[in-house]
Amino acid sequence: MNRINPYLNKCIKKDMTRGLLLSLLFHISGFIKAQPPYAGTIFIDPDIVTASDPSALQSTSYTGRGPVTMYDRRIPGWATVNAYLFDVVWNDGLTSVAQVNPEFGTLDLATLEAEKYAYLIGQLPTCLREDVDEIWIHQGNEPFGGGNNSILIHTGLSAEYENSGILEETLVHEASHTSLDATHAATPGWINAQKMDKQFISTYARDNPTTEDIAESYLTWLAVRHRPSSISASDFTKIVQTIPNRLAYFDSIPCNLYPFVQSTRINNPQMPTLIIYPNPVLKHLIIETEQSEPYTFRLYDMLGQDVTHLVSKNGNMLNVALLSSGYYFLRINDHIFKVYKL
Repeated sequence: MNRINPYLNKCIKKDMTRGLLLSLLFHISGFIKAQPPYAGTIFIDPDIVTASDPSALQSTSYTGRGPVTMYDRRIPGWATVNAYLFDVVWNDGLTSVAQVNPEFGTLDLATLEAEKYAYLIGQLPTCLREDVDEIWIHQGNEPFGGGNNSILIHTGLSAEYENSGILEETLVHEASHTSLDATHAATPGWINAQKMDKQFISTYARDNPTTEDIAESYLTWLAVRHRPSSISASDFTKIVQTIPNRLAYFDSIPCNLYPFVQSTRINNPQMPTLIIYPNPVLKHLIIETEQSEPYTFRLYDMLGQDVTHLVSKNGNMLNVALLSSGYYFLRINDHIFKVYKL
């Protein structure tokens, strides 16, 4: 069994709300028997969130040693230790406490771990950090965890995630457990979205429908709605066609995406300049590019349906007057852009 795969391990839930969530019966009928497109969504692409993205971290301050109880997968179970404690302040008003296992040996080493993960978690949207009251940091090659108003980190496996480029995506998954599960996973709106989609985005979500579907789906929502150029056109289409109603559910809930939406990261600095305006657009969308070769384009609605036939092209101008109001995704050669039709 591959221990690097976090999807083989359930997140630990100790509070009553999450305990009730674990006991929910999943009475959703009529699900398509086809295999979900992914085993686990953190493996889709390593560039949905990257090391170069901004962080909301403001400060990490050592406050001393103290007894705390944290979950440790190596036991597996709860352990009370005299941890190194750090107050974490993010610049959007949220705070947390990083609790570092004394096994790291010195204050300097504990400080490095606390600052590292406070920064990385600070790259996540505000709405995913709202319930992260504690950050548990241990050694050991064990999977991360979410829930319990905390994020559980084992630094041995963290190194594996970093080498694969998916550390940030893993933190999105775990923070979704912590800040979204209790509020949304058992709501009629979410359950109805599951029924309407009739499929899961991953086998991990399918096998754990009441405890993993939110976390598995939310990362893909961030990708297709806010970082479409970070994933392939094939992955984009798979996601929007497999779980359109779950994506629409996330569209409908308030979620402060700072600082995730502030990034102006350029994936390929060698790519010719490409400018699209105006956006939002009423009738004519202008495309300006430095490349000498003609470009090709396709246009998709939010459900992944190809609506290119509704658009006429004249030189560098696209006439989108026939489109209904709403968001669309414009693919130009290998690049995807989000546009809004007025």
